Amino acid sequence: MQRSLIFIFCMIFIPVLYTSCMKIDGNDNYNKNNDFILQCDSLLSICPEIVVRKIDSVISQEGGNDRYYSLLLIKSKAKLFLSEYDSLTLLLDSILYSIDVNSNSRYVNRILSDVYNMRGNLYARRSIMDSAVSCFKMAYRKSSYLGISKDMIDISINLADSYVRSGKLDLGAYWYRKSLLISDSLLVPERERFPSYYGLAQVYMDLRDYNLCDYYFDIAGKYYDYMRPFEKHIYLNNRGNSYYYRGDYDKAMEYFRNSLSLTNSYPNMEYERNFTKVNMGEVFMLMNKTDSATFYLDNCYSFFKSIGHISAIYYIETQLIELTLKKGDIKKASDIVSNAVKPDFIEPNMLHIRNRYLQHYFEEIGDYKRAYLYQTENMHIDDSIRNERVKMRTAEITMKYRQDSTLMKKEIFIKEKENQVLELNQWIYILALGLLLIISFAGMFIIYRKKKSDKKIWNMQNDIASLRLENIRNRISPHFVFNVINREVVNTSNDIEKDNLLKLSKLIRQNLELTQSMFITICDELDFVRTYISLQKQSLQDFYYDVMVEKNVMINETKIPSMIIQIPVENALKHALKLKKGMKRLWIHVKNENLNTVITITDNGGGYKPMSVNSGTGTGLKVITQTIQLLNMYNHEPIIMKITNVHLDSGEIGCEIRYSIPVGYSYIIKK
Repeated sequence: MQRSLIFIFCMIFIPVLYTSCMKIDGNDNYNKNNDFILQCDSLLSICPEIVVRKIDSVISQEGGNDRYYSLLLIKSKAKLFLSEYDSLTLLLDSILYSIDVNSNSRYVNRILSDVYNMRGNLYARRSIMDSAVSCFKMAYRKSSYLGISKDMIDISINLADSYVRSGKLDLGAYWYRKSLLISDSLLVPERERFPSYYGLAQVYMDLRDYNLCDYYFDIAGKYYDYMRPFEKHIYLNNRGNSYYYRGDYDKAMEYFRNSLSLTNSYPNMEYERNFTKVNMGEVFMLMNKTDSATFYLDNCYSFFKSIGHISAIYYIETQLIELTLKKGDIKKASDIVSNAVKPDFIEPNMLHIRNRYLQHYFEEIGDYKRAYLYQTENMHIDDSIRNERVKMRTAEITMKYRQDSTLMKKEIFIKEKENQVLELNQWIYILALGLLLIISFAGMFIIYRKKKSDKKIWNMQNDIASLRLENIRNRISPHFVFNVINREVVNTSNDIEKDNLLKLSKLIRQNLELTQSMFITICDELDFVRTYISLQKQSLQDFYYDVMVEKNVMINETKIPSMIIQIPVENALKHALKLKKGMKRLWIHVKNENLNTVITITDNGGGYKPMSVNSGTGTGLKVITQTIQLLNMYNHEPIIMKITNVHLDSGEIGCEIRYSIPVGYSYIIKK
């Protein structure tokens, strides 16, 4: 039966283990590749140029596989951080060129989703918002084919940002809230939702609803330490803008200074650093600190001109118009107005600021008609913002009503199911309890019957053993044996015989004492063994024995189980050495080793042979092993017994019995 079970186990589990090992080996390279991609992704916002170098060093070894496209997409993100827009465009085009864009496979849809998302970021960075919205929509559609994922959250936030910058605040708020709904579906932790929260804060900032604006900024601010550097920049910059719009320039400057300090800590955040300087320049101008305003605006103007960022140049020139007016240099203001760049798209907030400064400019030069036109245009923008606010309120009420209705239906459905489950659980508990009671009573009855049967058998065995002992005592009393031996000692005149009789008497007396005790000192055990050997060696020719006790062993205090040396010695003399030809040897060695007392009994009788005709009944070894097993049950550190055949220096084979007894071993048998 055991062999059959072992065979079945091997047939089932060895192939599984082998396959698992093969999978582990095969996954080593995957894990290394995955670690490399994660490492590059974590360095993106800190050291994008290092990421580009790392990817360039390995990408030549890749083919058109999944890892290859993942590396290209990470490289494209690094190019975006480095503001290398032409290189980014080439990378994205190369990816689209190398895959089948008409395929509807999951693999292609995932790559296309990432590519369109990156292209949308590129358009958003260049303030081409219609194209950005179109790309983000395409990315969301491709990602939705793959099921709900965290990628959909990022794309929803990007799409919301694009709508907000386009002035479509209701759609922006819709997509921010949708990102939160997807986060709820995926059980995304609250600390990872801050982009949605500070996005909603920006919506309410544009609507000039500063209570809700601060509410969402405060939620996002709780998780500031979890943000990556560029996310911290967005949070600080947008929150500074919220105070700029309400005219609290000192508070706004506090956030802009923190943003500048952050971007200065990361040399590669050059775009973000110059963007912050634009905001600081405008706030300094509004605070009538024209020198500081000139410093920051001139400092960042050259950067945005070098990368051809028309929208940023337009915004800086807007500030320069007002700055030159504050300095009283109307001619320079006229030059700026005449030579100003004209971007294809202007964000509503930026247009509102531009109109305000142009109104001031035309008032200064006396063209009140055009000043009135810009004032009127700003009034239309303000009305539009108010309309957006009304639309937002209406949309929020509608959405809340729908959510409440849906939640109510879900709660009713859940309650019904909970009641059904509760009723089912009650029946299950009743049945389980009944079954448990039946099993318990059956178990108690079986245990009772077994104990009763065991007690009956034990009483019978105890009675038999008592009768046998009583019979032995009645036949020959130990005192009678000692008296006879002592009488023979007195009557004999031969010294050798007298000595042997005395030793025999001592041996019998010690044997009776040992059988009544569970343990004995090493000194008493060795004394008994020496007496026994001295009687036995007279019948053995060419016999030599040696008892070696090392000095650090305290034989008068160290206790060992009774008979654990005597029984192996007796077996060696009776079964191994008695019929051996030539020199017969026996060694007993006692030493301390690693907080253990080690005792070895070795002979040169040819080794342990269980099936030999001279092996005996094995009763003695059974007594030892059973005694050790019993004692080990009451000790944390067990006695270890080993029987091995050893090669002796003389070239013979011998048997060695080794005991390892822990220091402090207990011989108390607890009930």
